[in-house]
Amino acid sequence: MLSFSVIIAARNEADTLPQLLQDLAAQTLPAAQFEVLIADDHSTDATAALVSAAASKSKFPLRLIALPAGTTGKKAALQAALQAARAPWLVCTDADCRLGPGWLAAYAALLQRHPQANFVSGPVLLTGPDTLFARLMGLEFAGLVGVGGACLARQQPTMCNGANLAYRRTAFEAVGGFADNAHLASGDDEFLLHKIHVAFPDTAHFLADAAAVVRTAAPPTLRALLRQRVRWASKWRHYQSPASRRLAVLVLGANVALAAGVGAGLRWPELWPWVLTAWALKLGADAWFLAPVLRFLGRHKWLGGLLPLQLLYAPYALAVGAAGWRGGYQWKGRAVK
Repeated sequence: MLSFSVIIAARNEADTLPQLLQDLAAQTLPAAQFEVLIADDHSTDATAALVSAAASKSKFPLRLIALPAGTTGKKAALQAALQAARAPWLVCTDADCRLGPGWLAAYAALLQRHPQANFVSGPVLLTGPDTLFARLMGLEFAGLVGVGGACLARQQPTMCNGANLAYRRTAFEAVGGFADNAHLASGDDEFLLHKIHVAFPDTAHFLADAAAVVRTAAPPTLRALLRQRVRWASKWRHYQSPASRRLAVLVLGANVALAAGVGAGLRWPELWPWVLTAWALKLGADAWFLAPVLRFLGRHKWLGGLLPLQLLYAPYALAVGAAGWRGGYQWKGRAVK
């Protein structure tokens, strides 16, 4: 019986899709229980040809969905794949991700434990070269994963990641899908989480299973990182969820306060003991929170990068937040407003 439809939006992913398809073929969940639909968002490389060729010899049902002319963007691609999907559960990942063999089986196990679930958010791990820059990116990203999981555990959902999530088709349709935010290029994941939580309280869960970790490559350069984070930050001002708004204000406020404290210390040196105490408390709280998250992800050594990340994070967060509020960024060769 078909349980899951894995839906993937792809644009110019011919270099990464072969690895993802190999990972899907290696799933321990029987191939008869899932299908894969890849929606091609007008790729200019060999993405469509690659998927078509793979479909002819795939051990699991694999279909290429081509977006019609005049229809673009990730939400449109996901919507097209969803309309063609046949299973009651839609599982999402990105075309440039890697999956462990127990990925879908972990989802199946959670749904056995929580048969009333309507939304499941899974963990994501940044991978890349073992450099200080990559460690700092991974550490920040692990914090986002941890916050998202902790908030879901309290049934106050804030964030999730479209590289690893699933939702029940009937719940998606009941809340109107992407209709309220179709004009926004980013946020297909979190806006949907918030709407399902409002319509179906206590039915969103975090998949805290190491077998379900999805791996995605870290941005290769600082410029690429900033573009990605600005894209993510661009949806903050559109949040309707009180918990998400509170979290955004808390993050921004904490970093404004830390930066202001340094400025005050430079102006009034007698304030430095208070400023340093505030920074130490923030550092200690972050270490306490991140340590179990990093153990779960198998990256406990990244905790050593917490001090340099803390020193850099205040100006970084303020700059990204301001740019995201202003809007406008580049994605997959397109200018997005």
